[in-house]
Amino acid sequence: MISQDISLAPADIDRLSNFCGQFDEHLRQIEARLQVEIANRGNQFKVTGIDSSVKAACAVMQRLFASTETEELNAELVHLAMQDSSIEELLDGSNPNAQQNVSIKTKCGMIRGRGVNQQEYLRKIVTHDINFGVGPAGTGKTYLAVACAIEALQSEKVRKIILVRPAVEAGEKLGFLPGDMAQKVDPYLRPLYDALYDMLGFERVEKMIAKGIIEVAPLAFMRGRTLNDAFIILDEAQNTTLEQIKMFLTRQGFGSTTVVTGDITQIDLPSEKMSGLRHSLGVLKNVEGISFTYFDARDVVRHPLVQRIVCAYEDYESTAKAKS
Repeated sequence: MISQDISLAPADIDRLSNFCGQFDEHLRQIEARLQVEIANRGNQFKVTGIDSSVKAACAVMQRLFASTETEELNAELVHLAMQDSSIEELLDGSNPNAQQNVSIKTKCGMIRGRGVNQQEYLRKIVTHDINFGVGPAGTGKTYLAVACAIEALQSEKVRKIILVRPAVEAGEKLGFLPGDMAQKVDPYLRPLYDALYDMLGFERVEKMIAKGIIEVAPLAFMRGRTLNDAFIILDEAQNTTLEQIKMFLTRQGFGSTTVVTGDITQIDLPSEKMSGLRHSLGVLKNVEGISFTYFDARDVVRHPLVQRIVCAYEDYESTAKAKS
């Protein structure tokens, strides 16, 4: 155990109050996540814990205090600060300069991987033609893939973006939904639309869809096609069958990048059908040119409760397997 003293300047009462939070809730949040103890008097702080945790906590505190000049801190911002890749590297005791972080420029600003896994995911997408991102909800798998797709399109590395999802959700059937085929599958593609709107704006996305530069389609529409000079994303791939994912992966053309995302703990296929994603992870694990990134609860960048929910389910399933 070591202790490190840090001084946060300027010693502004309002900024310190913003930084610490009501009843020091932000400090308690840092203590719980990084396993340290924080004591303070005014703008003088003492952080106690193991070496890597103390370094990470001090880095988070300095970063958060700097942000109090322009924004009001809340639990989400504190959580996201601790998910940053540089903080993860300090916790792991690795060299933060070992690899350059990848940043994606979009209309809503610079998008960076918040943890080591997210940064590795971005690096792999840049350097591999086919990529798998597998992990629980809220880890940024789809959002980061869409950001990479937009960056590739804007830098003219590809001519179009193709976003694909299997039209299967929680046991529901398309026949229960009103409208024609396009209207029936629209709800299944909504998360992809949302990411596009967030990064490009509604009007621009609609114009690009109208021109065919962005194509959003159900998986069944991919059969028989060869996709050249495109950035293709298959989302919710855990709900593909063995035949569907094989069909999709063999659509790969020259000059194209493919990203397959999914969560194998949330499969909505009928129980007698094996998930195509789960199967392909085993079949393709040694194929050269394909990358795999596995996310876990530490990578969740949604509300902190989502991280705890994921951990609780993982613990429950591990216990159930051990008993069986």
